[in-house]
Amino acid sequence: MISTDILIIGAGPTGLFTVFEAGLLKLKCHLIDALPQPGGQCAEIYPKKPIYDIPAFPEILAGDLINNLMEQIKPFQPGFTLGERAQTIKKQDDGSFVVTTNKGTQHKAPIVAIAGGLGSFEPRKPLLDKLSTFEDKGIEYIIRDPELYRNKRVVIAGGGDSALDWSIFLSDVATSVTLIHRRSEFRGALDSVEKVQELKNNGKIALITPAEIIALEGDDGLKSVVIKKSSTQEEIKLEVDHFIPLFGLSPKLGPIADWGLEIEKNAIKVDNALDYQTNIPGIYAIGDVNTYPGKLKLILCGFHEATMMCQSAYGRIFPDKRYVMKYTTVGGVHGFDGSKKEAPKAVVKSIQ
Repeated sequence: MISTDILIIGAGPTGLFTVFEAGLLKLKCHLIDALPQPGGQCAEIYPKKPIYDIPAFPEILAGDLINNLMEQIKPFQPGFTLGERAQTIKKQDDGSFVVTTNKGTQHKAPIVAIAGGLGSFEPRKPLLDKLSTFEDKGIEYIIRDPELYRNKRVVIAGGGDSALDWSIFLSDVATSVTLIHRRSEFRGALDSVEKVQELKNNGKIALITPAEIIALEGDDGLKSVVIKKSSTQEEIKLEVDHFIPLFGLSPKLGPIADWGLEIEKNAIKVDNALDYQTNIPGIYAIGDVNTYPGKLKLILCGFHEATMMCQSAYGRIFPDKRYVMKYTTVGGVHGFDGSKKEAPKAVVKSIQ
């Protein structure tokens, strides 16, 4: 049986950053993830997708963010159980929890932090004839390698951040990019909407709204799509190499939904006024998997939630100890492997 201080379910950005914050408190972590490598969706689905709202990084690829997080937590030597799904949880007489995976691996910890992101997920697919025929033959639901679209004619459908961000990114990669949305208004960040409009004005992408794709054509692979404009009912046939419908993911909590946690709209309710604890003391939920009034599903919000959760976890594990927070600029970072990153002396002098 694997024993640790904090058992983290989910090795995405929030789960990985939890290791760092716990390490500063001298708490050991072990992570469980159903994917074969750390990083969650950032590594498995969007490794080449640019992210714009990580502090101090005007732009960073999702895969690079994961690499940086892995480097940041290296001194704290976290354990990983990868390629296995957390299946069951049982509370022990001493108040700790035992979590067993679908492959029978058992983990014991006094604290469980669920950082499962959106959980298991499937892409939302448009209702179109021949859709399955052209899957992987011109139709992709996830962009893993942007180079696949180098010098190709690409049509993207969707109105959220992914559709906007990939339209912007691929405008410098593909021969042509056409973005189609059934409404004239987009759900994504205002800055991204403005960039798309600017690219359209400069002739870098085509923007067709309000409209939707009503038919797919081709023999061995996708050759063209038929677009219907909502305002005029006009139909346009457009030759394409790739059609990418980005309508989001349909999330499922999986076995965690049966753990007795309070669930609301497929997310775990937590107390955000204090420490992001669930209705079961000792079990926390952080990142996209949780919900509370005013919740924002942003990576940076997950980082904040992880920080607050670790402070609360320390208090539960060591109820008789008082932790005095020290800024890393003063105290440096002390790893479990004996490594020590000192704060620069000039910085220390200026703070003292």
